[in-house]
Parts: sequence; C-alpha cells; structure tokens
Amino acid sequence: MPKASQLTALPLLAGILTAAAGTGPAGNPAAPPPEPDPFAAHLTGDWGGLRRSLAGHGVSLDLEYTLFYQGLGSGDGYDNWDFGGRADAFVNLDTEKLGLWSGGGLRTHLEYRHGDLRGSRAGALWPVNTGMVLPLGEYEEIVATSIYLTQRAGSRGVLMAGKINAVDLLAADPFFGGWGTRRFQNIAFVAPPSGVVPPTIMGAVFSLQTAPVSWTFMAFDPNDRTSDYFPDDLFDDGVNLSLGATWSGELAGRKTSIGVTGTYSTKEGTDLREILLPPELVTSTRRGSWNTALQISHALNRSDSRPLGLYLKAAIADGNPNPIQASIIGGIAGKGLLPGRPRDTYGLGTFYYDFSDDLQDAVSTLVHFKNECGVELYYCWELTPWWHLTADVQWIDPARGDFDDALVLGVHSRLAF
Repeated sequence: MPKASQLTALPLLAGILTAAAGTGPAGNPAAPPPEPDPFAAHLTGDWGGLRRSLAGHGVSLDLEYTLFYQGLGSGDGYDNWDFGGRADAFVNLDTEKLGLWSGGGLRTHLEYRHGDLRGSRAGALWPVNTGMVLPLGEYEEIVATSIYLTQRAGSRGVLMAGKINAVDLLAADPFFGGWGTRRFQNIAFVAPPSGVVPPTIMGAVFSLQTAPVSWTFMAFDPNDRTSDYFPDDLFDDGVNLSLGATWSGELAGRKTSIGVTGTYSTKEGTDLREILLPPELVTSTRRGSWNTALQISHALNRSDSRPLGLYLKAAIADGNPNPIQASIIGGIAGKGLLPGRPRDTYGLGTFYYDFSDDLQDAVSTLVHFKNECGVELYYCWELTPWWHLTADVQWIDPARGDFDDALVLGVHSRLAF
C-alpha cells in the first residue's frame, strides 16, 4: 500500500500539467518593451559581434541562470531555508537564414537544476517552486525538454512537431507560464495542472491565426516524455487530442481575449476508487479522461507604458481517472507600479483546485486529503536589462488536511547571459 507522500506526488508524476492554448495578453503587461539594442539585455553583450553575426545566419543562443532562496515563514513539515538554482539554454535555428528552406526552424530548450532547495513542501500537492521541480527527474542532469521543428504554413499557420516542453507553450502569456523564474513560482500559475497534458509532450501542434478567432490543434502522446529522445513507442498507450479557439478584440474599449480549450485522452487509467488496493486486487480501470477550460484576459487600463491586466482561467474535468474535478485561477499582472520604476513587473494571483471525490474517499483511511487553494504575490525589480531580482510570497491551504496553512517566502535572482 503506497505511503501518504507517494499519494501526494501521484498526480504530478502521472503528468497532470497543462499547456492549454492560452488567450492573448491583455495589453501585454508582463513583457518589457523592445530594447533599442537587443544585445544590451545580455550580461555578456554581443560577444564582440559574434552573437549578432550568428543571429544573422540563423543561429540564436540565450542562456539564463536563476538562483533561488526560499523557506517557510509558517506551516508544517520541512522548514529549512535553502538555496537552489537552475540554468536554461535556448538554442534556435532559422532554416531560411541557414540557406536550407523557407519558413522552417528548430527549437531546443536545455535545463539543469542543482541545490538543496525543495520545490514541494508544507503538505501542498502543487509545488511551490516550479523551477526546482521541473524538469521531472534527477538534479544535476542536463535535460533537453524541447527539440522540435517548426514550419510556417502560408501566412497564418504554424506547425510544430517533435518533443515539446509544455511550459514553453505559455512563454508569451503575461500571467501564466514563465518557467517559475520570470513571474509566479507556484505550478498552479506557471503550468496550471489539467490532468491530461504531461510536462513534456511528443506530438504536433498546429496554430492558425484568423481574425478575430485563432485556433490551436494538438495531437500528442499521453505519457510524459521528459527523459525520452526517440519516439519508439509513440501512442502505444493512446493519444491525446486538444482543440482551442481564442477570440481577440476589445470590450469596453480595452484589449480583451476569450479562449476555450478542450483536451481528451484515450489513455487507460486506474480507477481512483481502487488506488490503495494491491495490484493483484485491482479489478477495474477507466479509459478516457478530459479537461475543458475557459480563459479570459482583459486590460484594465489603456496605458502602454504602465499596463495592467486581469486574468481568469476556469476548468472542469472528469474526476476519475483524472485526479482533478475542477479549478479556478485568476489575478492581475502589470508593469510600472512604483514611480521611477517603469520596467518592474508584478502580479497577484489566487487558485482553487477541487480534487477527485473518488480519490479523496479512497485515501481517507490513510491521509486527510482535501482540496487545495492558495495566493501568490511577486514583485520583480529590473536592476539592469539582464539582471532581475524577484521577491515572492505564497499562502497555501494545503491538500494534506493534517498540515496547517503555510506561508512560503522567497527571493530569486535571474541573469541573462
């Protein structure tokens, strides 16, 4: 019979992260304006002209390092204050500039984690530090979580195919995403769990931009492929299909987007009502799991220099074999809150996850497992274009009902080389 700690890790290890097609930014509050000199955003500059030359020939390289310091202000369980760090390398190729073919590209993302900092603590099911939990696997290993081809299809379509880091798909969103290094740290905001999208997928994504509605189609293997580099057993356990539509326009004279995404998995899963039974006594499984989400972003002002946006995501799911029944996540994000600090960014968010009744009932004799909610606030100082310092505060009412509410405090520093 699994231990309580194994039960709390089960949904994450089963691959319940989402990269649902996000709505467009409401005034793009978290993205800094373009630099007059794009290479001023790197600590190492232009490498004596080499970086600019490589970019002109279709090769771009971006390297970031983030150092975290985090601990418990109050709450139960492991309360040490620890350091941890991660490095992210993005290497992208443009086939047209390389003289190969028009409209193509190769995108890669390499990740490395180290240190003593725990990403999960205080009885919370969702990790409070995504940057120290993903990619799944051991510390101090270099993992390529994205290796995929892109191809333009006409003037409005883009096809991506290969191994894709699901969090990378949220990179342009001003509220969600950010890898846990640029905005929020809790995985509920960085990669809102859905139960049907693993952290790293293998498959294809097709995006079609039409006015005023854009479309996203996804077909991918249902298993997490973080440690895999060859699709030798692709779709052996089923297939996941996703369709998303996003409307972009204005409401009340302000930029607004509304998106709906539905994802269905044919993978067979354990009936959560029998999760604690020994394997030889498990008598039933369930095939088919789904998640449907509504996402809204709305600009609260018309300022381009000090934008502020409101964001909301609500979802429902099957609840068995998906360990999630419903969720709601929302908040605000903006830039230029303090006088004289026009490039600083900030965000305030809250989340609530309603977990499977079948799962809660099944484990009730072993652990008090309940729904989880929390609030997170961050403020990011841009000390230079290549150095950002972020303070982060989280309050968590954890899924482990025998744990008190937790206050998680931290700071992290991100350098762009």
